[in-house]
Amino acid sequence: MEDGKKNLFAALSYVWVFCLIPVLSKDKDEFTKFHARQGLMLFIIEIAIAVVSVLPLFGGLINVLGVIVCGLLSIIGIVQVLVGNKWEMPIVGSLAEKIKI
Repeated sequence: MEDGKKNLFAALSYVWVFCLIPVLSKDKDEFTKFHARQGLMLFIIEIAIAVVSVLPLFGGLINVLGVIVCGLLSIIGIVQVLVGNKWEMPIVGSLAEKIKI
């Protein structure tokens, strides 16, 4: 796969539900698979935060903090893709390694 397409697929990994595109593409490139795993794990965490945000006492606070943290991690992930780095996100990266794509 050419570099431009590889970077596009890897960058899509960090854009909410679009993370499924590189995951389902069955791309053999290790760079894309690395970022696809992290993006998928970040998406799963975002879904979990949305579910927990329904809680009456701390749900709103958890939602706001989750959106901020996940948003920042997504932006950093996209920047790392664009500069060609395989940056492992704190916590998310170690969880993502367990995903088989």
